[in-house]
Amino acid sequence: MLSSLQIRQTFLDFFEQKAHQIVKSAPIVVKNDPTLMFTNAGMNQFKDIFLGLKNPKSRRVADTQKCLRVSGKHNDLEEVGHDTYHHTMFEMLGNWSFGDYYKKEAIEWAWELLTARYALPKDRLYVTVFGGDEREKLAFDDDAHREWAKWIAEDHILPFGKKDNFWEMGDTGPCGPCSEIHVDLRSEEDRLKTDGKSLVNTGHPEVVEIWNLVFIQYNRKADNSLEELPDKHVDTGMGFERLSMALQQKKSTYDTDIFDHTRQFLERKTGILYIQATEAQQVAMRVIMDHIRAIVFAIGDGQMPSNTGAGYVIRRILRRASRYAFTYLNISEPFLHELVEILAQDYGHIFEEVRTQRDFIARILLEEEKGFLRKLESGTQMFEEYVASRAKRVNGDFAFKLYDTFGFPIDLTELMARERGLEIDMEGFKAHLEEQRTRSRQATETSTGDWVVVTPSSDLPRFVGYETLEVETRILQYRKLMVQQKEAYQLVLEETPFYAESGGQVGDRGTLSNGTEVLNVLDTRKENELIVHIVDRLPEQAEGGWKAEVQAQLRRSIQSNHSATHLLHAALRQVLGTHVEQRGSLVSGDLLRFDFSHFAKVTDEELAKVEMIVNHQIARNIPLMEYRDMPIEDAKKMGAMALFGEKYGDRVRVIVFDPAYSVELCGGTHVKQTGDIRLFKFASEASVAAGIRRIEAYTGDKAFSYLDGHVQQISRIAELLKNPANLEKAVADLIEREKALEKNLAQLNGEKVIRLRDELLKDVQTHKGIGLISVQVSLSSADDLKQLSFELKKLSSNTLIVLGAVIEDKPLLSVILSDDLAEAKTYNAGTLIRELAKEIQGGGGGQPFYATAGGKNPQGLAAALAKVKDLL
Repeated sequence: MLSSLQIRQTFLDFFEQKAHQIVKSAPIVVKNDPTLMFTNAGMNQFKDIFLGLKNPKSRRVADTQKCLRVSGKHNDLEEVGHDTYHHTMFEMLGNWSFGDYYKKEAIEWAWELLTARYALPKDRLYVTVFGGDEREKLAFDDDAHREWAKWIAEDHILPFGKKDNFWEMGDTGPCGPCSEIHVDLRSEEDRLKTDGKSLVNTGHPEVVEIWNLVFIQYNRKADNSLEELPDKHVDTGMGFERLSMALQQKKSTYDTDIFDHTRQFLERKTGILYIQATEAQQVAMRVIMDHIRAIVFAIGDGQMPSNTGAGYVIRRILRRASRYAFTYLNISEPFLHELVEILAQDYGHIFEEVRTQRDFIARILLEEEKGFLRKLESGTQMFEEYVASRAKRVNGDFAFKLYDTFGFPIDLTELMARERGLEIDMEGFKAHLEEQRTRSRQATETSTGDWVVVTPSSDLPRFVGYETLEVETRILQYRKLMVQQKEAYQLVLEETPFYAESGGQVGDRGTLSNGTEVLNVLDTRKENELIVHIVDRLPEQAEGGWKAEVQAQLRRSIQSNHSATHLLHAALRQVLGTHVEQRGSLVSGDLLRFDFSHFAKVTDEELAKVEMIVNHQIARNIPLMEYRDMPIEDAKKMGAMALFGEKYGDRVRVIVFDPAYSVELCGGTHVKQTGDIRLFKFASEASVAAGIRRIEAYTGDKAFSYLDGHVQQISRIAELLKNPANLEKAVADLIEREKALEKNLAQLNGEKVIRLRDELLKDVQTHKGIGLISVQVSLSSADDLKQLSFELKKLSSNTLIVLGAVIEDKPLLSVILSDDLAEAKTYNAGTLIRELAKEIQGGGGGQPFYATAGGKNPQGLAAALAKVKDLL
């Protein structure tokens, strides 16, 4: 029986023997493509070749591609774990022909590999072909049917419609008819009972698709029409996990040796054998076995967990894995980070970033898990407090708050509610969820029309912005762009000096003019291989010559900031250590923002040292050394540092400021010599994620303005303090005097609280068989109100204490129960405070024995205190 390592290598060797170039997997996180968030198919990195925007280096290619399907059209997340073969992250083994071979060879080679090399039984294989679509005027795929008939029995060739056998990457883009290969993994007994062909494409867990041969010949346009591509291509994708399941004769992909080490770890961690676990425990184990790969590969490719975009998806996957472990496997401590080393051992030979980044990935996972478990604890406590005051129902708005604020999936809230015999207002929850999704869609909603060709050209647009800031050019094509209901246009130029946003550097702005009209270039973006200029309106006459001119002062500021990030990166590695690596950046005209790996706050002394080193390099006026189109292996020999999460080709651009100081791979624009930067000044340093620090800084005029502002501020402070000889000592003395005054004030307030306590204890009323203190008091802070509440509680029994106060013109309320009254559970402070807070136009909450509220209407305090007896 072949191991998964042998299965993968057999595929690559087979197609290498068929004259295919074996290429590396693209990153799992997609950049420069607005239609995709993650790589969801092997063909994503070749999209521009299919569209004719890029020439292939080889017309035959094969690889194993990391894929992630958790968003958009291809979304498998909610199915993962509940069945035995779906995955978020999976490997797709693929072979491609770019205008070379077509259906004949693709089908013949697929059959040869599966039946001759892998020795899958022929009678267990079924193939599907596209049966045509009347509405789209697409014919039955006779060619594919004819080729399959050479190799497989007629009753194993099955026609299906567009839903199953017409492959589309998304709403727009390359597409075409496809032919799927399915395998029947059932026992002989089951196969005798039911013919396998009746189970193809029905979702049967043992009759599954393993390979899809896509024959790309169309481009789906924004108006939903199809246009023929210049060349016909082959794009195949075979699920590595499903193929391994078939070849290793397993009933589940999770039973293959791909997951052996992860499964064995979980068994050791929990003391539960997978084959003996309950159904819920097996689901949890499968969720973790799958999700850990998605998380590790995404972070390894540069996507940090966050609250927005792709980062939010990764955080959601991470929390889903952690939550299943917490809920069903009784794992209450961080553990996912322990799996990183296992994945590094299993995958490091084929996806090297997992091996090289393993320590960093493990630290990120540890901090993320710690944060989520704290949220789980806080959310659970909030849930307990909430249900303590309600009898039978959890409101939809509260369930959504747990989901939105604490990361509680609704099924976890349902589980907790069910354990207490409560129902959840699911309609209310869904309404809140849909409202949030609508807001999110509206905030990011972008749509584009189809390209309108102005000047036909077979060449790709040329970027000339390294040499010049203006050029005479022509408009090749344009299309309409709608962003949040606002209209703009995208233009592609024959030649352009405009740098497109990439590698953290913002896009250039400027103008396009032709002597009669001027268009404002608002931004420049990259869309796959196209440089796209966003303009405020469509030109009246797009044909003819145009002058493209970059805003020069803005470009100078941007490139000063970009070169400064290179100097900063090198200085940080000198001062903090070589573990420092860039994890993201923003280079604009206003400032530079630099994210880097470091697991402690950078001290003031370290910052000062880094700043001094950077300014020293600026003062040296080091000339820029630029190497374009250098073989990447030569660049590595020079010691060039690569940007985290970026994919580089075989030939790269290298930026050098003194070979002994800074050598980096970079496509951005830079100063001609470091002296052009003039000055570098830190503005801030902070943590932005687990193990990630962020520095913001200014250069040039912005740095001088920043320094000047601080000098003026110091002068104003000195003037306020009567211009002392030693300003620092004068400020320190002032702070010490303030501390002494605060200490005296706290002592006086403490004495006042004790006097008030003694006075109030003399006037306890009795109502409904309990003691009651309900009164407005005069205090100077919320802390004093809390102290008084607890002082009264400490000396009371069978007593409810409700205090009101106006502090800094805002009304506050406090409800506290004596220990014995709280233990009786007759009254709930949280329930009472919510009702009382209505009188002061506010809200609040807390624990069953103690709760507080703030509001907007001080005049309502009297009514709130009077309402206590009615509530009792």
